[in-house]
Amino acid sequence: MRSLNVALDERAYDIHIGRGLIDRGDLFASVLKRKRAVVISNEVVAPLYASRVLAALDSVGVAHQLVVLPDGEIHKDWPTLNLIFDALLGARVERSTTLIALGGGVIGDMVGFAAATYQRGVPFIQVPTTLLSQVDSSVGGKTAINHPLGKNMIGAFYQPKLVLADIDTLDTLPDRELKAGLAEVIKYGLIRDREFFDWLEINMPRLLARDTEALAFAIERSCRNKAEVVIEDETEAGVRAHLNLGHTFGHAIETGLGYGEWLHGEAVAAGTLMAAELSRRLGWLNDADVARIRRIHDAAGLALRGPKMGVERYLELMSHDKKVEAGKLRLVLLKRIGEATVFGDAPVADIAASIERCCGDA
Repeated sequence: MRSLNVALDERAYDIHIGRGLIDRGDLFASVLKRKRAVVISNEVVAPLYASRVLAALDSVGVAHQLVVLPDGEIHKDWPTLNLIFDALLGARVERSTTLIALGGGVIGDMVGFAAATYQRGVPFIQVPTTLLSQVDSSVGGKTAINHPLGKNMIGAFYQPKLVLADIDTLDTLPDRELKAGLAEVIKYGLIRDREFFDWLEINMPRLLARDTEALAFAIERSCRNKAEVVIEDETEAGVRAHLNLGHTFGHAIETGLGYGEWLHGEAVAAGTLMAAELSRRLGWLNDADVARIRRIHDAAGLALRGPKMGVERYLELMSHDKKVEAGKLRLVLLKRIGEATVFGDAPVADIAASIERCCGDA
């Protein structure tokens, strides 16, 4: 088991990465206020892993119940969130009861938001079961639901008590989901870890083949990068915004097509290539840099072009982004491979040209 700590004073917590962790009742019990927990999962993940988590809780005498939600980004909304609250209120769940999020990023975000708001805050544990959630969404305390006008626009910063990234759960992950997770892995190399980017270029075939050692290293390195950023800037007042490379463009894709049509990582990959193209137009990246960024996404089996929605539609959707400030769109761009920046003065014509160049079939 590999472990690291997100050192946020009284909100500090551990991330454990390894095999068989969902069977470790002692790990769950180590952070419980009282021996009662509610496991919240979805209709895809629950049949695969809920019984193992419940057995682990039984082994340490923790009373529990299971709540199963519908699966998919399309259900990351108020009606589904209310299903969680209905279950908690129906079972008279108290503030000292811990919620356990068992699933991918949708479950983690929704359970985290429910934990942040139920009785003004109850503890929760993240048990991410997708690569994307293990390397990104389960770490850092961002919780949210979607709105028809924008992704993750309603939420809260609320840290978990523990993150258990069990690599065994990736055995049942569809190839498409694995590749989508790699988009977030690549992101860390691009924004702050050039050495990791170099490693990914060499080791991408091992990751696609689900080599355990390679996956463990990539997950730990990604989590370490994110933890360092979150420790420095918990509420995204500064450097944490760098973690959103490709996300402003990508969220436009997800919202414009309808949530769930493209996976989050697929949209981020296409958005990252738009950000790279814009960085080239601003004189920060050269043609060779952009080619490297395209090659690594291609090697990961990710989209190299965004959907053809029309430049005006992209710009309209991007105007709802959380990084809009005083009416100006602030984009995460690349000064070089391994160094990101937030820039609010990109000419609209260059943004539009970057979208046009990176979308459609041409």
